[in-house]
Amino acid sequence: MANLKDIKNRIQSVQSTKKITRAMKMVAAAKVKRAENLVKASRPFTAELNTMFAKLLNSIGNINNANIKIKSAIDNYPCLLKTRHVDEVGILVITSNKGLAGAYNANVIRKTLKLIEEYSSKGIKSKLFVVGQKGISILSKRCKNLNCEIVGEYLNVANNPTPQGAQIITEDIAQYFVSEKIDKIEIVTTRFKNMMSYFVEDWVVLPVQPPEIEEHHKIDPLMEFEPNQESILQKIVPLYITNIIYQALLEAQASELASRMTAMSAATTNAEKMLNELSIQYNKTRQFAITQELIEVVSGANAQN
Repeated sequence: MANLKDIKNRIQSVQSTKKITRAMKMVAAAKVKRAENLVKASRPFTAELNTMFAKLLNSIGNINNANIKIKSAIDNYPCLLKTRHVDEVGILVITSNKGLAGAYNANVIRKTLKLIEEYSSKGIKSKLFVVGQKGISILSKRCKNLNCEIVGEYLNVANNPTPQGAQIITEDIAQYFVSEKIDKIEIVTTRFKNMMSYFVEDWVVLPVQPPEIEEHHKIDPLMEFEPNQESILQKIVPLYITNIIYQALLEAQASELASRMTAMSAATTNAEKMLNELSIQYNKTRQFAITQELIEVVSGANAQN
């Protein structure tokens, strides 16, 4: 049986852990509501942008790139819309900078490794763009034994998703795609459902694949565009891709915070149960020690008599 000092030290250790997990739960709970509101506020804009983009492409038909001026890869919308044979694929993996978020990072990384193995079995090499320190540290080790490499690392956007951060990622993946270093780019992220659940999903980003729309929602083919179709597409395509990545970052952040809040809540509950068990064990050990001392005193008194 453990002595009283050991049990008391364990109780103090569990109490300290409980304070930490409770504090982390409260912090995550305070942040997750804001993240949830951002996700819900951005979804209508994303849905409307997707519909508008699909209508625009449907009304244009053949794309003419003879008159466009290209300053950067993201401006080369004809190339970004072009489907080609896949020899190398890019995967944007969105994880967190910190752990203690339940199975959140493990689920995303597991999905990523499954994709890498699937492409590797077809002779396709994977290039990874990784958001979050957790994904970088794990995938950098796993890529040594797999047909993949990390070509982009992003830490700041994991904690603070912004349109500017999403634009930086967009420009990087567009450069790889336009230069034909990568023939297809996907995102592995999570879709936030509610405080208790999320889903790991795989989205195709490049080549751009606008969602299908119903026939009665399509724009009249005779509709005129000002200044011209090419100028509008050159603005809309980068906005469309950037918004997909920004939406993925928002969904991932909300999922991460919800997962951390749930995990820390469970950890706090487990700490309370452990404290109750240790308290009972401490009282039993203390009672046993007192009883033993009484027996020794009585035995000594009887011996003298």
